[in-house]
Amino acid sequence: MLTSAGSTGTRLIVVSATWGLFWGAWGGLIPAVQQRAGVSTGTLGLLLSLVAVGAIPAMVLTGRLARGRESVALAVSTGLFGVAIAALATASAPVPLGACLIAVGMTSGALDVCLSMAIARAERTTGARLFQPVHAAFPVMVVVAAPLAGLARQSGVPLLAILLVVAVLVAAAGVPAALGLTSGASPDTPAAGSGRRLPLAGIGLGALGACMLIMENAVEQWSAVLLENHQGALPVVASSAPAVYYLALSLGRLAAHAMPGMRLRTILGLGAAGGGVGIVLAALASHPAAGLGAFALTGFAFGPVIPALLSHAATRDGDGAAVATATTVSYAGFVGSPLVVAGLSTVLPLPSAVACLGVLAAPLLIAAFAGSFPDTPGGNPTQTEQEHHRKATGS
Repeated sequence: MLTSAGSTGTRLIVVSATWGLFWGAWGGLIPAVQQRAGVSTGTLGLLLSLVAVGAIPAMVLTGRLARGRESVALAVSTGLFGVAIAALATASAPVPLGACLIAVGMTSGALDVCLSMAIARAERTTGARLFQPVHAAFPVMVVVAAPLAGLARQSGVPLLAILLVVAVLVAAAGVPAALGLTSGASPDTPAAGSGRRLPLAGIGLGALGACMLIMENAVEQWSAVLLENHQGALPVVASSAPAVYYLALSLGRLAAHAMPGMRLRTILGLGAAGGGVGIVLAALASHPAAGLGAFALTGFAFGPVIPALLSHAATRDGDGAAVATATTVSYAGFVGSPLVVAGLSTVLPLPSAVACLGVLAAPLLIAAFAGSFPDTPGGNPTQTEQEHHRKATGS
């Protein structure tokens, strides 16, 4: 079983890394996309919002269709994601660019849900702890791919060629990795009468994740602006802020994975305290070094939160319904973050607006102290659930 768990974990990490490969490269390619499409910054912002327009309904639908067939669903969504990236590579006018961004959002959202459901099934059937290391692969690849894409642009490689290479890598690495997963029977099934409680559990856990992801998106979108325009950082230093955050995010997840006895309450409490204080300090810092350090603290504290919430959701049901719901609801917070910051920025300076987001750590802190979580490490499968699986499968 340990060998199987190791192979499954590696395959899931590969899929997560290919997913992050595109989004990292995309961040470095957006200026070239704007130039090729010939659109204003405002129009580009509207076009980019179409990613969310495609993602949310696709995530809801995929959560229903993928139950019980996670491996195939993950392979299909990853393959379609590669196709959407290839189509995006050819879009050189606003209308086709918008259509392709909707397709990218749909397939990326489907991949997100399928990956979470596949990790959840793997945790239930093997007893392994997988959410933290698999989720750590995404931000690592974002950090690696963004400067590589920028370097390729600077070297004169056409946008079309860069995106096509990314599309091929996503499909060639991600699809076989997903198909190699096993979709064994889950060790647990929903208890009688629990059908209504499972979506509510997913919504509640997803709402906690949404609070954190509103802050995370704000770091991604505004950290460089804060450092350059309000803290006097040079452009090269300011542009490193998202990378610092994402590296710390990965380290936080790996640190939590290295401490299997850490409880979900502890992860939520540390995430709320460290992340909430960190984002306030980062927004209000007067020197770039202090800002970068605070963003690193924020990422390290927030890193384990989402994987731990999803891992806990995985123990709530046997078909992935709670995981799919939690993933979708939390993502809604991520895509809604720009509207929150925009609204606050109409009445406050940007540093104060971002600092105000620290209040969103309060629900995580309340959940850490008052939430009804079982006393099991990090929301991972309990020994009883693992024994149930061993008896069911004879392993």
